[in-house]
Amino acid sequence: MAAANAPITMKETLTLPSIGINPQFITFTNVTMESDKYICVRETAPQNSVVIVDMNMPMQPLRRPITADSALMNPNSRILALKAQLPGTTQDHLQIFNIEMKSKMKSHQMPEQRPQLVKGNMQLFSVDQQRSQALEAHAAAFASFKVTGNENFSILISFATKSSNAGQTTSKLHVIELGAQPGKPSFSKKQADLFFPPDFADDFPVAMQISHKYSLIYVITKLGLLFVYDLETATAVYRNRISPDPIFLTSEASSVGGFYAINRRGQVLLATVNEATIVPFVSGQLNNLELAVNLAKRGNLPGAENLFGTILVLHNETYAPAILDISQVVQRFQELFAQTKYKEAAELAAESPQGILRTPDTVAKFQSVPVQAGQTPPLLQYFGTLLTRGKLNAFESLELSRLVVNQNKKNLLENWLAEDKLECSEELGDLVKTVDTDLALKIYVKARATPKVVAAFAERREFDKILVYSKQLWKNGSVAGLSMHNCDLLLQVGYTPDYLFLLQTILRSDPQGAVNFSLMMAKMEGGCPVDYNTITDLFLQRNLIREATAFLLDVLKPNLPEHAFLQTKVLEINLVTFPNVADAILANGMFSHYDRPRVAQLCEKAGLYVRALQHYSELPDIKRVIVNTHAIEPQSLVEFFGTLSREWALECMKDLLLVNLRGNLQIIVQVAKEYSDQLGVDSCMKLFEQFKSYEGLYFFLGSYLSSSEDPDIHFKYIEAAAKTGQIKEVERVTRESNFYDAEKTKNFLMEVKLPDARPLINVNPGNAPLVVGQLLDDECPEDFIKGLILSVRSLLPVEPLVDECEKRNRLRLLTQFLEHLVSEGSQDVHVHNALGKIIIDSNNNPEHFLTTNPYYDSRVVGKYCEKRDPTLAVVAYRRGQCDEELINVTNRNSLFKLQARYVVERMDGDLWEKVLNPENEYRRQLIDQVVSTALPESKSPEQVSAAVKAFMTADLPHELIELLEKIVLQNSAFSGNFNLQNLLILTAIKADPSRVMDYINRLDNFDGPAVGEVAVEAQLYEEAFAIFKKFNLNVQAVNVLLDNIQSIARAVEFAFRVEEDAVWSQVAKAQLREGLVSDAIESFIRADDATQFLDVIRASEDADVYHDLVRYLLMVRQKTKEPKVDSELIYAYAKIDRLGDIEEFILMPNVANLHNVGDRLYDEALYEAAKIIYAFISNWAKLAVTLVKLQQYQGAVDAARKANSSKTWKEVCFACVDAEEFRLAQICGLNIIVQVDDLEEVSEYYQNRGCFNELISLMESGLGLERAHMGIFTELGVLYARYRYEKLMEHIKLFSTRLNIPKLIRACDEQQHWKELTYLYIQYDEFDNAATTVMNHSPDAWDHMQFKDIAVKVANVELYYKAVHFYLQEHPDLINDLLNVLALRVDHTRVVDIMRKAGHLHLVKPYMVAVQSNNVSAVNEALNEIYVEEEDYDRLRESIDMHDNFDQIGLAQKIEKHELLEMRRVAAYIYKKAGRWKQSIALSKKDNLYKDAMETCSQSGDRELAEELLVYFIEQGKKECFASCLFVCYDLIRPDIALELAWMNNMIDFAFPYLLQFIREYTGKVDELIKGRIEQQSEMKAKENEEKDVIKQQNMYAQLLPLALPAPPGMGGAGMGGYGPPQPPMGGMGMPPMPPFGMPPMGSY
Repeated sequence: MAAANAPITMKETLTLPSIGINPQFITFTNVTMESDKYICVRETAPQNSVVIVDMNMPMQPLRRPITADSALMNPNSRILALKAQLPGTTQDHLQIFNIEMKSKMKSHQMPEQRPQLVKGNMQLFSVDQQRSQALEAHAAAFASFKVTGNENFSILISFATKSSNAGQTTSKLHVIELGAQPGKPSFSKKQADLFFPPDFADDFPVAMQISHKYSLIYVITKLGLLFVYDLETATAVYRNRISPDPIFLTSEASSVGGFYAINRRGQVLLATVNEATIVPFVSGQLNNLELAVNLAKRGNLPGAENLFGTILVLHNETYAPAILDISQVVQRFQELFAQTKYKEAAELAAESPQGILRTPDTVAKFQSVPVQAGQTPPLLQYFGTLLTRGKLNAFESLELSRLVVNQNKKNLLENWLAEDKLECSEELGDLVKTVDTDLALKIYVKARATPKVVAAFAERREFDKILVYSKQLWKNGSVAGLSMHNCDLLLQVGYTPDYLFLLQTILRSDPQGAVNFSLMMAKMEGGCPVDYNTITDLFLQRNLIREATAFLLDVLKPNLPEHAFLQTKVLEINLVTFPNVADAILANGMFSHYDRPRVAQLCEKAGLYVRALQHYSELPDIKRVIVNTHAIEPQSLVEFFGTLSREWALECMKDLLLVNLRGNLQIIVQVAKEYSDQLGVDSCMKLFEQFKSYEGLYFFLGSYLSSSEDPDIHFKYIEAAAKTGQIKEVERVTRESNFYDAEKTKNFLMEVKLPDARPLINVNPGNAPLVVGQLLDDECPEDFIKGLILSVRSLLPVEPLVDECEKRNRLRLLTQFLEHLVSEGSQDVHVHNALGKIIIDSNNNPEHFLTTNPYYDSRVVGKYCEKRDPTLAVVAYRRGQCDEELINVTNRNSLFKLQARYVVERMDGDLWEKVLNPENEYRRQLIDQVVSTALPESKSPEQVSAAVKAFMTADLPHELIELLEKIVLQNSAFSGNFNLQNLLILTAIKADPSRVMDYINRLDNFDGPAVGEVAVEAQLYEEAFAIFKKFNLNVQAVNVLLDNIQSIARAVEFAFRVEEDAVWSQVAKAQLREGLVSDAIESFIRADDATQFLDVIRASEDADVYHDLVRYLLMVRQKTKEPKVDSELIYAYAKIDRLGDIEEFILMPNVANLHNVGDRLYDEALYEAAKIIYAFISNWAKLAVTLVKLQQYQGAVDAARKANSSKTWKEVCFACVDAEEFRLAQICGLNIIVQVDDLEEVSEYYQNRGCFNELISLMESGLGLERAHMGIFTELGVLYARYRYEKLMEHIKLFSTRLNIPKLIRACDEQQHWKELTYLYIQYDEFDNAATTVMNHSPDAWDHMQFKDIAVKVANVELYYKAVHFYLQEHPDLINDLLNVLALRVDHTRVVDIMRKAGHLHLVKPYMVAVQSNNVSAVNEALNEIYVEEEDYDRLRESIDMHDNFDQIGLAQKIEKHELLEMRRVAAYIYKKAGRWKQSIALSKKDNLYKDAMETCSQSGDRELAEELLVYFIEQGKKECFASCLFVCYDLIRPDIALELAWMNNMIDFAFPYLLQFIREYTGKVDELIKGRIEQQSEMKAKENEEKDVIKQQNMYAQLLPLALPAPPGMGGAGMGGYGPPQPPMGGMGMPPMPPFGMPPMGSY
């Protein structure tokens, strides 16, 4: 059956490999398709991923890196479910993700499950009854069906079974009802046979889909068969094979009433009902008229126009089904209508196929029926009947809605729309809009009336939804929150509204809504449809400044360079109208590309001077703005100065002082303080001095004084303070400052004449100590000196004063002074040093002072005490941590106990290093005191730790041991100290290993693992073993025995004693390393250790101890589920030839990598074991090659057939060829040669082994294959060319369109089959090669008709002439035939030259005659030459007349002396044509051809020749010739000459006709000239009058015209007076053409 007429059409919608899906993952376990919306593919290489194919966009798959065991897509939405096994368990983890939201929705951990084998049964489960029933079925599907008489739908299940009984296989399709409704008509059970063709005896159903649209059942089998059955009757409709590859997955295509199928090749096939052919197919091919009519009614299908089967129910009368034609249906309807049986008529119209009666005419007929009181209107009866049958069409929906709207029953419309009973249209929406706009919007959306939808949104002020509507997919009937019940609408709108118009509409009523709408437009994909500037202008046109600003601020957030103009614009409009808004925008810093100079100007005008300063970049602009300090916040101005350069800042400060010194001084001072480092203190001082602003100078230097030591700054500050009246400040600075120039300051203060002279006193208090010293030397009374000192106490420098007194041993003189200073709170170190010395000298409890006073200098006071009391010096040095001084004083005075206590308490590493330095001569004394006194007295662990660390750092191990034994072993406070015990043992390990074992036995609180490791590193292995053993660290202990002591025997003994798994594991590892594999395996088994299975496997294989390995691997399998373990166990079984154990093992649950195991067994020639593995895992490819190795060729072929792999087929085929199993080899070969890439390899293999006949037989069998390709036909042709030449031409002609001609050409060329080669060249359009082959091998290849066809198609023009030579030599009798064919392609000149050189020019005369029309010189000359030789003057003259491209003079000279008159006449004719008039006339006169001479003379136009000919005729007495010459040469002969000659020679009578004609002609010419002149003058006058009228009319309006208008046409230049050149004559007004000057016909007289 032709595909076009089939009731089911198949179409390939997609191939999974074309979108990047690896073919190895196109399997049932990797591909899922739960609906016609999505395909989900799970990939595991090169990385784990899940690919989701949206069938609406199949070429844009979504690929995500996901690891999962299973993946399913939700049938309706983009929700993905994943299932994966938790690592280390047998539990599955289920997760559900929302792909669009990119979020996890739910997850669930499933309980642990035991793996089970798949059974061939189905289970039917009832949710309501909570019970199940087993079905022996292969495929099943559910459907809803409405049984006649039951208003509710019945639930049906259809399933396919295949069973075997008594050796006979039967397949059935069953359709039964589930849960029959009590008291309601039920569906009767149906069944039908599934007939499988003999070739598909092993086939079985894999899927079933039910078309709810057409109520058809689709049964799909594994091998690609499709069975189609009617759901209601289980009647077979169609069967065909839809895929050559196995189908493993299907899904319903609900929208088209078909299904999708996926086969192993990755094709996604769509099967749909061919609506145009299925009804005719059922009625014609199946002859089932009732089913055809039911299908037509059910699916509203064409093809039943001439059929109509129905059961009419009329007053409880049932009419049997009848088959009527369409005319009878219409007639029946009219009869019912005429009988006022409106209900029956309505039912008949509703049931009519293809809705032939559901027309506006029918509605009009029902509308025309008058309504009877108390009865339902017929129109409503009609519509009610239609509603019970299904959905109304557009016209019916509109008319019914009109009735409902008029009756104000809107709820009925809502119900019908929810039930999808009405067909929505734009007209229906317009009608409903008058009563309910929401409902109208729903209708517009379903009707896809996009402009109306947009308008409705606009009226509802829901402008934001317009954008969504115009760009998105609307799903599940939901638009703008309006629910469409019971429909599943998928509408791709793709509508672009007039956004500008919408925006203008919104602006009129809702400015803020316009802003929101504009912002949404700006965020649209692909950019805003309206220019931002246009939107802004719309806002500004309505003075909506704030709205425009809000819009621009939002869209300009990205701060892009291309938005510079809009940034400037938003700032401009706000600076002019709302400066505070502009100020906020600038403060926010969101723009950086606007026009800064422009904005600066506007900021200045708006009074935003700070913003103006920030934007101006020229100093004059800045100086102009900056003086507006009254409107600028001072702090902002100060911050602005920080952005200026030093020079510009000083310039601006100067301008501010010039403008308003008093008002701006504070700002300038603040700027100078803030940026003194940048501006320079000197520049600032000069600026204040320039304006004589001592107040500014005073405030500026006041902040700078404390950090400056510059005398000039201090002096200027004193000067400014003095001039501003700040006397107290002058007095303070002069008293406290030490940096001013005293002399200069003194002179200045004296000049100023201050009212208070105290500052002068403070200028030089530094000489007071010298004064006191001199007074002491002069033995001045102490009371006077004390009084003097107390009078200026705070100004006196204490240190020099103390020095002066101490030098004179009069320090106690200062006691009262110093105590007074201390009471005032003085912390001066010199004060306290002096007071301390006085207390020490007076021995007034000096230790209390030295320990409690925090202010004295310990070094100074300690030094003072050294000679007086060294212990006090130690106290002072201890307080100040004067390590060097304390060590020296204790060493000198042998105070080692104090030194030891200090060093221990100090805990300073550097100090310990110093005292423990070997170069310290007192080191031993110190160590003795530390060991005996200082550390035993100490209760601080930190001090002990620091001391121990110091001993370790100083590398004093023996001393350290001595120290630690003192602390640890003699029951001190630190005897049980963990760290000290560790340290003691570690030190002994380092310094005295002989003590280590004793310490190990005596001590218990030390770090056994760490100390043990140190002992191992120190090679004290027995000590380490004792430590580990003591602390029950058995693993470490056995490691010492194994790794260090290297005694496996002791280790084994130790392991038997402790009996720990970990110990046995270590022993096993050591044994494994030493090559004791069997012992190691025994130890591993004792340890129950499965972790080292990889090493054990490797060692066992090296040692070939597979029996022990089996025991070990069986133990390991109980601990872990590792593919490696199971795989090695199988391998070990194979190595010890336990094949039965292999078979038993693989049938049990296992995780072995059977593929790898099988390959390994194969590689190691364990073919019997490999055969078991490959057969179990259905690796038919490997099984085939394994059987080949076992020489089981028939089994190998069967396995290869199941593998269906090109590589496998080749391996088996080649093996069969080598074994001379040619029948099996041919079976394999037929499956190989259908692959183009493998064909040549097979052919070479056969040929190399001399199996030519078998190879040809194989190729001939391959021609009939369904997948036969060009390579097979070509290869067979090559084989024929090599081995069976007699079949070659027949093969070429039969299959020329299916041959690889270039390859066969090479073969024929090699084998010298020239005729076949020529044929191939022709078929391949290689006509040049074909022609060359024919000419080079003409005995075999030449055929005249064929060669002519070739010659006209060659591309190389040289071949044309080669062909001419070829024919000239071999077939001269056919050369004209060839040349006629080539006439349009050859160079005729070259052909003539060839023939001329060959001396056979006459041979091609027919050809030259045929091509002479081309007027080729060589052809013309050759033909003329032949005509001359043949004396064919008629043909010669004809040739000369028609073809002038030849050497005319040469030909004329050649024949002017010819013996034939006609030839000489031809010569004269040639001279005439060549313009050699004299030679032509002379030749004509010579032969008395006077007529020719006169005609030649007339044509020459030469007056002299004409007059000479007249004279010649007079001389010869040829009067008649004289008269004829006057007539013929009328235009050339002058009248006076003619009359003179006639009169002189008495021939006036012969000249009289000429004279009459001449007079008549010239009279007519004069009349014409006069007439023309008169007409011309008349025309000129009329034109002048017309121009004058035009000028007059123009002058009337001259005063209304602007002065700069150009002059009118004709008023300027020479045309003004009419004396210019005449205008060109108008059409028909010029001089008529003059008559010719030749002689008119004689008949005019």
